[in-house]
Amino acid sequence: MAKIIGGITTSHIPAVGNAIANNLQDDPYWKPFFDGYPKIHDWLAEKKPDVVINIYNDHGLGFFLDQMPTFAIGAAHEYKNEDEGWGIPQLDPFPGAPELSWHIIEGMVEDEFDITSCQELPVDHGFVVPMQLFWPGAPHNKDLPRAIPVSANTVIHPIPTLNRALNFGKSMRKAVQSWPEDITVVVLGTGGLSHQLDGERAGFINHDFDRMCMEKIVDTPEELTKITRMELVEKAGAQGTEFLMWMMMRGALGKKVKLLTENYHIPISNTGAGTMLLECMDD
Repeated sequence: MAKIIGGITTSHIPAVGNAIANNLQDDPYWKPFFDGYPKIHDWLAEKKPDVVINIYNDHGLGFFLDQMPTFAIGAAHEYKNEDEGWGIPQLDPFPGAPELSWHIIEGMVEDEFDITSCQELPVDHGFVVPMQLFWPGAPHNKDLPRAIPVSANTVIHPIPTLNRALNFGKSMRKAVQSWPEDITVVVLGTGGLSHQLDGERAGFINHDFDRMCMEKIVDTPEELTKITRMELVEKAGAQGTEFLMWMMMRGALGKKVKLLTENYHIPISNTGAGTMLLECMDD
């Protein structure tokens, strides 16, 4: 059967894509951020997962304000990176895993989650930047896994609760584990942490809240489900709602995980940037 071996968190700031394109990893501004990734590269090189489930939020490329699914799962043979207006170089398509995608969709609908299935889905920086961060040179990294994008609504309220996000991950885990082939899967929870890009609180970052979330998500993620949606906006900023995608990832990992490495750095594009590698300990 398929096995989820771990989860990884990262911010997916578009400016990171520009930094990668311009080889700024050792620039004084960027180095503390990029220093959080080599240990994860080593782990991925050792484990070589067959599939990556990339949980992100679309930023107006695949979906827009007039049509924003709560949860959408890609079921395409490939995912094209299209121009989204940030000046990030367009990349070649990323290979998909449509058979497993449909299996997950079927399993989660049976589990009473309403899923929007996408046989075509253009992907923006929310998906692409994490792939580049974890598999440098992607999509041409030789170890790049086949990808399944999962898009969550963090923009149009009402957004999902953190409890719903955690339960989404649990349901997805059950679906993945019922796949009959012996493959390994890694799950990415992208976005955040605290940030607000507009309005009176533009530039807002909550260091203490971010660190609390990074601490509790390891062993006691259920405690984080007590945070209401409005409280999440208040404490993490309007765009800090992306933390719910970390919770989706965490739900997919099972009850027990081991923290292998973490990094937290501010400010990167007015965002609290957190990176974590969690290895699954449950069978």
